Amino acid sequence: MIRLENVTKRYPNGHVAVDQATLTIHRGEFVFLVGPSGAGKSTLARLLYHDEVATTGEVYVDQFRLRRLRRRQVPHLRRQLGVVFQDVKLLHERTVYQNVQFALEVVGASTHDMRQRVPELLELVGLANRHRSLPAQLSGGEQQRVGIARALANRPKYLIADEPTGNLDPETARGIVQLLAEINRRGATVIMATHAKDIVNQMQRRVVALEGGRIVRDEARGVYGYEA
Repeated sequence: MIRLENVTKRYPNGHVAVDQATLTIHRGEFVFLVGPSGAGKSTLARLLYHDEVATTGEVYVDQFRLRRLRRRQVPHLRRQLGVVFQDVKLLHERTVYQNVQFALEVVGASTHDMRQRVPELLELVGLANRHRSLPAQLSGGEQQRVGIARALANRPKYLIADEPTGNLDPETARGIVQLLAEINRRGATVIMATHAKDIVNQMQRRVVALEGGRIVRDEARGVYGYEA
């Protein structure tokens, strides 16, 4: 379970990106974070994987209390989390297979485990036949699928996707979200920050809306609620 208790993130210049946010996300949920540009969605997502630290309040991910997290605990936290970015951040000199394999190398997976896990992941994301391709040879949607496969390498409990469809055309974006929904059905909690109005309205999952850093709406089967 993820919990935010009266969380505020204030930067040194005085800008408040998240303001007194209280939120609970249970295991197995699919949650959309929506709101206007600059509302605090990405900052809230970064707080969850400890890329940012709350100024006040508490963020909990399972047994981890993130404001008090010691440096040696950060790798243990991040093994519970997979993160998907709008800018996929692939290693451009490595093949699709090697990009996914790298995520397993970082955590010290055995050669046997990598040989088994990487093909499984590429099959899941529909890229088994592109394993030898370089990122430059892939479409934007295919690159994002590699990013998702990489994020799933450690079998994370939580998948945090920050605008994963922001650079994609509507049809490709729908395919990516359908893949995230399948990952959710397989047991991972999915938290997705997005401006994709049509997708949010069609999916009718939990919607948490932010404005000016504050949570202003939390609906179990919500809609986007803003002009895209």
